[in-house]
Amino acid sequence: MHAGLRFDYTTVGHVTVDVMSDGSRRPGGSAFYSGLQAARLGQRTLILTQGDPQELEQLLEPHRAELELEIRPAAQTTTLGTSGSGDERSQHLLAWAGPIAEDLPIDTAILHLAPVARETPRRWRGTAGFVGLTPQGLLRHWTEPGGRMFLAAPDERFLPDRLQAMVLSEHESESCEQLIADATGAHAVVAITAGPRPTTVRLAGAHELVIDVPQIEHPREDIGAGDVFSAAFFVALAEGRTPRRAAQFATAAAAVRMAGAGVQAIGDRAAIEARLAAVT
Repeated sequence: MHAGLRFDYTTVGHVTVDVMSDGSRRPGGSAFYSGLQAARLGQRTLILTQGDPQELEQLLEPHRAELELEIRPAAQTTTLGTSGSGDERSQHLLAWAGPIAEDLPIDTAILHLAPVARETPRRWRGTAGFVGLTPQGLLRHWTEPGGRMFLAAPDERFLPDRLQAMVLSEHESESCEQLIADATGAHAVVAITAGPRPTTVRLAGAHELVIDVPQIEHPREDIGAGDVFSAAFFVALAEGRTPRRAAQFATAAAAVRMAGAGVQAIGDRAAIEARLAAVT
C-alpha cells in the first residue's frame, strides 16, 4: 500500500457492456479487467469510467467489495457486440460513451490509461507516481455504429505525459511502430505480447528482452488475459522489479487467468507467485 495517496492503482477508460453471441451481457474493457487484477494483487483500486451510471453500477455490483468505482455520467454506456475468441474475436461498436475530459483529478501511485475507443485523456490534474498505457483503444476505428472494427496507427499526440510503461499485442504493434519508438525514446518500458509465443520487452537504446511464456496445458478462456498481463506488469515495475522479472510475473498472471473461466479465474498474488515458481 502507498501511504499518503488515495489509491494504489487507478484505471481510466470505458467499462463496456459486452454483448456475447448468445445474447448474454457482461462487463468488459481493459479498465475493468486490469482493475480487477490490480485489486487481487492487494492494490487499493479505482476504476474511473464514463457511461450510464445505473447500468454500470448494476453491471459491476458483484465486484464492488474488491474495488471502487467512479462514473462520469453519459447518455449511454460503450457497448460492444462480441463474438469468437483469440485472434478470431471480432467486435462491433453498438454505443459509445464519448471522450473523458482532461480535467481528471488523479491521486494514485499507478495510473493505467486503458482506452477501448479513443476516450482517455492525455493530461490530468493531481498525482500519479507511475503511468502505464495499453494503447489498443487508440488504434481502434469503426466505420459507423454497428460497423466492424479496424486498426489504424494512432496520432503521436495520444502518447500521455510521463509515460513509464506500455503493453500491446504483437498484432497491434504492426500499427504502432512510431508510438513504440516514441515511448522507448522517452525511456518507457514496452512489452509486446504474442499469445503462446515469447513476449518481447523493448527498452531505451534499442535493447530487447525475450521472455518465454509458460505453457498452459488446458487453456479455457483468454478474455481479458492481455489486461491481466498489463496490470501485473505495471504493478511489478512500480514495486521495483526489473523489466525481465516484471514480464515473467505478468506472463504468470495471464497463465492463471487463461487456466480458468470467467473473472473468478483472475488470480491473487499467491496464485500468481505459485505459478511463477512452478515455471522457474
